[in-house]
Amino acid sequence: MKQVILAAHFPGVNNHTVWSDPASGSQIDFASFVHLARTAERGRFDFFFLADGQRLREQRGRIHDLDVVGRPDALTVLAALAAVTDRLGLAATINATFNEPYEIARKLATLDHLSGGRAGWNIVTSSDAFTGENFRRGGFLDHSQRYERAEEFLRTTRELWDSWVPEDLVADPVAGTFAAADAGAFTHHGAQFDIGGHFTVPRSPQRYPLTLQAGDSEEGREFAASTADAVFSRHSTLEAGQAFYRDVKSRLAGHGRSPDSLKILPGVTFALGDTDAEARENADHIRRQQVSPQTAILLLEQLWNRDLSSYDPDGPLPDIDPDVSEDSIIKGRARMHRDPLKTAAEWRALAEAKRLGIRDLIIEVTGRQSFIGSPARIAEEINEFVQADAADGFILVPHLTPTGLDGFVDRVVPLLQERGVFRTDYETTTLRGHLGLENDL
Repeated sequence: MKQVILAAHFPGVNNHTVWSDPASGSQIDFASFVHLARTAERGRFDFFFLADGQRLREQRGRIHDLDVVGRPDALTVLAALAAVTDRLGLAATINATFNEPYEIARKLATLDHLSGGRAGWNIVTSSDAFTGENFRRGGFLDHSQRYERAEEFLRTTRELWDSWVPEDLVADPVAGTFAAADAGAFTHHGAQFDIGGHFTVPRSPQRYPLTLQAGDSEEGREFAASTADAVFSRHSTLEAGQAFYRDVKSRLAGHGRSPDSLKILPGVTFALGDTDAEARENADHIRRQQVSPQTAILLLEQLWNRDLSSYDPDGPLPDIDPDVSEDSIIKGRARMHRDPLKTAAEWRALAEAKRLGIRDLIIEVTGRQSFIGSPARIAEEINEFVQADAADGFILVPHLTPTGLDGFVDRVVPLLQERGVFRTDYETTTLRGHLGLENDL
C-alpha cells in the first residue's frame, strides 16, 4: 500500500477563498498562518505551502476585487513559522524572473538551517511586463525563455549550495581556523546568469531544499521530469490523473531518475458532511459563496476578454465571440485559456445542454477537483486515487482562513491512519525525509 502525501495550502486571495464568510479570518495576521500550520502539523501533514505573487492583478483597469487584501512576503512568513512548528515542511512559491540565484539560494539555505531541514520552493517564472513594472528590469523575459531561465536558475542555486562541503566548516580553535580558505567559492557562466564569488551559508541539512514545479504544458512536464522533486497538477478525474501520472513518470528514465523520485500532487478542495447528502449541500453552498454574481462576470471576462459588466449573471452567455487579440483585459496574470474560441464553444454547448445561466455555468466549469462526502467517503476516494496511480498525494486547499483544515484533520486523517496509508507520527525530521526523497540528490 502506497503512503498518502498530504500538504496544506494556505488559501490565497482568489475565488476559492471565501473571505466574506463570517467564519473567515485574516490573511495577514500571523495568528492565521500559525493556526493553519499547527493544524497541519497536528494532522502529521508533509508540508505547508504558501503561494506568492509579485503584483496585484487588475481587470478593466481596476485592482481585481479578489486581490485587495494582499499577502505578506512568503519566505518571511515561513521563517517565522519555523519557530512555532517542529516537523512540518515549509514551502513557498518563488519567482525566478524577478529574483537572482544568489539571493534565493541564500534565503532558502537560511530557512533550511532555521527549520532543521524543512524548506521547499515552487519555482515559477513570469514574462509579464505588467508585473515587471514593479522591478528595475521590467518585463524583459521573453515568453519562450521561461523554462530556459527556470532551469538555469535552479542549476545555479544548486551550484551555490554545493559550494560548501561539510569539511569546509573546520571550527578548529587550536589552529584558529573557522572555515576552509576556498569555502563557498563558485563561478557560473550561462546565458541567463554570469556570477562568481563566495557563497555565505554553509551546507544546510537537506543540501537542496525540496523543489516543486507546476506546469501542464509539454515544456512544463519535461522540466518537472528533469529537475523537480514534486509537481502540482489539477486533473479532475481518476482517468485524467492516471494519464498525467503515467506521462510524467515515464519521462524520468530519460533523465536517469527512478519513478519514485518525483511525486505527483494535485491541488484539491474538499467539502465535508455527516452524510454524503449533507456534504453535497455544503459543497453547493461553498461554490455559491466562491462565485458571487460579480465574480461570475469577472471570470467570464477572463475568457471573453471583453467588458461584460452590463450582462446579467443569471442570464445567457454573450452572443459575441471572445476577443482573441493580444491585449488582455486582465493584467498580472497569464491567459487562462489557450484557445478562447474553442473554450467558448464548449461552454455554450454545456450551458445549452444543462440550461445554465452565466453564474451557474462558471460554478460548473471553474471548480477544481473536489472531494465531497462524509469523512469515510473522502478517505476512501483519496486512497483510491493514490493506490490507482492517479496521484502520490494531494495539496488541500481549504475555502476558509485559517480554520478550513480543522474538520479534515479531525475527521478524515484518522480514517486514513486506520487504513494504514498515512503516518500516525513523523518518522523523519526533514521535508525530503517525509517524502522519501532524502537520497534523491
